[in-house]
Amino acid sequence: MRDPATASASPIVKAYITAIHTPGPSPPTEPVIREAAMQSPRESAKPRFPLPKLRLEVRDLNHRGADTFLSSVHAGKALAASVQNVLSLLYQSPASQTTTPPPTRSVTLILRPMDGIAYSTGTELDSDHKEIHMSLDYIHGIDASRSSDEILGVLTHEMVHCFQYNAFGTCPGGLIEGVADWVRMHSGLGPPHWKRVAGQKWDAGYEHTAYFLEYLETRVGAGFVRRLNEKLRIRRYEEKWFWTELCGKTVEQLWSDYQKIVEEETKIAEECIIVEKEDATGPMSEPTPMVH
Repeated sequence: MRDPATASASPIVKAYITAIHTPGPSPPTEPVIREAAMQSPRESAKPRFPLPKLRLEVRDLNHRGADTFLSSVHAGKALAASVQNVLSLLYQSPASQTTTPPPTRSVTLILRPMDGIAYSTGTELDSDHKEIHMSLDYIHGIDASRSSDEILGVLTHEMVHCFQYNAFGTCPGGLIEGVADWVRMHSGLGPPHWKRVAGQKWDAGYEHTAYFLEYLETRVGAGFVRRLNEKLRIRRYEEKWFWTELCGKTVEQLWSDYQKIVEEETKIAEECIIVEKEDATGPMSEPTPMVH
C-alpha cells in the first residue's frame, strides 16, 4: 500500500550501494540462515543471484530509530542478504531457464518517521524501481535484544514484495503476505511469538498463512511455494483451478486437513503441560482419617 504521510523536513542522508555480481554455482535448496546478513561476499561461499542497485535513504538522522538501525545492522550487507534470501527461496538457480524473477532494477530502503511498521511500493515513474519504507518510530520501539533480527525480518518480508508475483493483481492479499512471511520464516527470522494455531482463515495472511504454506511445502513436496509463485506469474488467480492444479484438492479441503493436524498438535501440547504440572506438584497425599 502507499503511505499518504508527507516526508519529514529533517536532514536527509542517502547512501548508494552498487551491487557487484560474482558468478557461482546453483543456489542451495536449504533455507538461508539469518547470519548470512552479516557475511561479506568473500566470507560466504554461497552462490548468488544478480543484485539490483540497492540504496539507503535516512530522512532523519537525529531520530533515535536511526541510531538503533545503524547500530544493529550493516545496511549494505543486510539489503544484499535479504535479496539473496528472497530470490533463493522463490526461484531456482540464476542459470535455470525456469528462473524468471520480476525485472526489479533497484530497491531503495527509506527510513522515516511514520505510523505502522513498513510497506513496499514501486516509484511513481517506473514500477521496476522499488521502495521499502520502514518506520523509525517502530525501529526505536524494538527491544534491544531483538533489534537486529526484527529489522532483518521486516526488511526480508518487504523485500519479498519487490520480487514476488501477484497473478496480475488478482491474488488474495492474504496469500501475498503469507508468502512474504514464509520467506521470512525460512530465512531464520521469524519472531518468537509466531506459532501454529487453529482457527482463522487460510488467507488470514502473515504467519497464519505462512504456516499453512509450510504444511503444503511438506505435504506436496519441496519447492511448492516456488511453483505457487510461478503460477501467480503466468495466470490470473481463480481459486478452484489454482489449488486443484497445484495440490489436487481445493483450498478448503487442504485447510481442513491442516486444521485437524494443528488441533491434534495443540491437544497433545496441552496434555503434556498438564502432565508436567502434575509431575512438578508431586503425588497428592492421602487425607488423614478423622478420629471421633
